[in-house]
Amino acid sequence: MSHEHEASRLSFFEAAWVVARRDFKAILFSRAFFFFLLGPLFPIVVGALAGGIGGQVQREAVVNTVALAMSDEDNAALVAAGEAAKDTIGGLPRVAVIDSEERESEGLTPESLLDTSEFAVVVTGSLVSPVITGTPAQISRWDGPVALLSAMASGTAPSAFPEITERPLATTAAAAKSDRIRTAQAGQLLLFLLMMLLAGMVLSNLVEEKANKVIEVLAAAIPMDSVFFGKLFAMLGVSFVGIAVWALFGGAIGALAGSAMPSLPEPALGWPLFVLLGITYFAMGYLLLGSLFLTIGGMATTVREVQTLSMPVTMAQLLVFFLAAFAMTNPGSPLELFAAIFPLSSPFAMLARAAQSPDLLPHLLALAWQVLCVAIFIKAGATLFRRRVMKSGKGGRGTKGRIAGTLPGGSA
Repeated sequence: MSHEHEASRLSFFEAAWVVARRDFKAILFSRAFFFFLLGPLFPIVVGALAGGIGGQVQREAVVNTVALAMSDEDNAALVAAGEAAKDTIGGLPRVAVIDSEERESEGLTPESLLDTSEFAVVVTGSLVSPVITGTPAQISRWDGPVALLSAMASGTAPSAFPEITERPLATTAAAAKSDRIRTAQAGQLLLFLLMMLLAGMVLSNLVEEKANKVIEVLAAAIPMDSVFFGKLFAMLGVSFVGIAVWALFGGAIGALAGSAMPSLPEPALGWPLFVLLGITYFAMGYLLLGSLFLTIGGMATTVREVQTLSMPVTMAQLLVFFLAAFAMTNPGSPLELFAAIFPLSSPFAMLARAAQSPDLLPHLLALAWQVLCVAIFIKAGATLFRRRVMKSGKGGRGTKGRIAGTLPGGSA
């Protein structure tokens, strides 16, 4: 019985398993993979350089809304001063007015406002004697602008400025949010570096097999959807092996460094669930990007074309990362929702949301959507590859017929 007939009896997942097992063993036990494991030494340098940029993003991400809880007249006067000065003076805060009736009916205090809302500080007292309640860092940041606006509102600027009374607190909801942004940022950066480092294996493997015609033999013997599916999951398995090795080395370094290692604030969902979601979003992001690389391989006819066409996808992935990194500073905004829905940015955006929000339902919906996108990408890539590789040649005999003739038991 011919190998082609045996292969034709395999189900979709059985054929994919054959391809996945073959690719996994071939890559894992190669010398090139051993040297590939040394690759993260270079991203570590990139990560250190990105830390400086990350610090700037973190500073910009700090909540900058000041709550005004003075008398209604003082609140209105300070808001008017801010509107008059915003076009000529930079660095002024956004303000949220808490009217006196609302404060009295709900029993709101500066401490309760900071615990339940994401305000930087709460300003009470009067224009001539403002009182600022908040964390020491936020008070230090906003006491100058508040004093300036109070002096403008009371008409004493620029000759005299009121003395600020400070009421420092240990932490607030805004401070907790700013801390969690650091965790979200670190998670996004690690996810991006791993995906860009490991997704290239899909393309390099495809380039090699296109050069020696192995991919065309597989396409003639096994359904193309199974070939793509098997290759993607084989590369994903190899990636997890690499991540496990790097994690062991990282854990050893962390154990040696002890308390000298920097620590990150606990994410909103807790570390166990955050790590689990990080692994899952890496898998989804890797499969999405890998399916695009396989599709590119189906469009190209030469190795040079494969490398040329992959460059726009790599650059687009960098832009997608920046989109998700920017969108996480404003959860719930239209931009953040777009980043969470767009397939290539969804893993980054949702991982950041896991660090900032305790809600679990959005992650279940996002993962279901990402699985659907992976299936669509694989199907589209396999269809495109089948049309280009298996298209008919001269004389009416297709590539599939020529390759099948070379298999044992195939037609001559």
